Amino acid sequence: MDIQSIYSLIQDDLASVDALIQSRLQSDVALINQLGFYIINSGGKRLRPAIAILSARACGYQGDKHINLATIIEFIHTATLLHDDVVDNSEMRRGQETANNLWGNEASVLVGDFLYTRSFEMMVEMDSMRLMQILSRTTNIIAEGEVLQLLNCHDADTTEARYLEVIHHKTAKLFEAAGQLGAVICDAPVEIERAMSLYAMHLGSAFQLVDDLLDYSQSSETIGKNIGDDLAEGKPTLPLIYAMRQGNDEQANIIRQAIENGERDRIDEIVRIINETGAIDYTARAASNEVAHAKAALNVLPDSDYRQALLALADFSVNRDY
Repeated sequence: MDIQSIYSLIQDDLASVDALIQSRLQSDVALINQLGFYIINSGGKRLRPAIAILSARACGYQGDKHINLATIIEFIHTATLLHDDVVDNSEMRRGQETANNLWGNEASVLVGDFLYTRSFEMMVEMDSMRLMQILSRTTNIIAEGEVLQLLNCHDADTTEARYLEVIHHKTAKLFEAAGQLGAVICDAPVEIERAMSLYAMHLGSAFQLVDDLLDYSQSSETIGKNIGDDLAEGKPTLPLIYAMRQGNDEQANIIRQAIENGERDRIDEIVRIINETGAIDYTARAASNEVAHAKAALNVLPDSDYRQALLALADFSVNRDY
């Protein structure tokens, strides 16, 4: 099953999510409408909503609360993107100019806040204390992850363990919530809920690992952002951490200086070092290991097209080039 088949399986649900997104984005403030619609409709994969929908369906859910849940998760995700791009001073995302580059940092932060608060309004409407507990805790952990990443920036001594802590907080946690809540809304047994949490958490970790290796192995046009953005922001991601660990003193020093100074000037040389030290392969293996754990977690589910789609989504996360 390829990515098109996965999305075709849930196309009606995704269409309902898109319709609800457009409806709940509406505001009397024109700038919120303009900026919100721009970022929401700028070509994202809707991966987290898809996980929520597939998880609910794989657990046998027959209602419609998964549409609200998927929309809430997409709003939270979009809010983090708006804030991330301000923190990182990014100019390009998904092949387009970032919202902060078009409207300014102030507007991006405030519209991100609007999306956060709109998502919490929608949580209250779902009238589930368990759902609110999970999503409020998730949002808090994501914020901690952002701060942890900030602390690691320009620190060339960041360890692999510290890097993994950041991606588990910053990226994997919202994936995890999407999978877990797909089970929660249909009152699945504890072991099923736990399995969906583990599946989505490992999938999210794999997804971020691949994102980080693509930053040094694909073109800007392919990945939809500027190559070496992480380096320019001083982010010590796994390819850089491993290359410093395995490279000789000269190679390690080149990468160290680039991280500490946020330099992209020697990106071609750094990409060569990353390849020579096997850092791309190492990061790819780490991502594949996460996917293996994700797929194993699904063993408790009965077979269905939705379970097969979840398995295929895990494979897509490591085999993609964008």
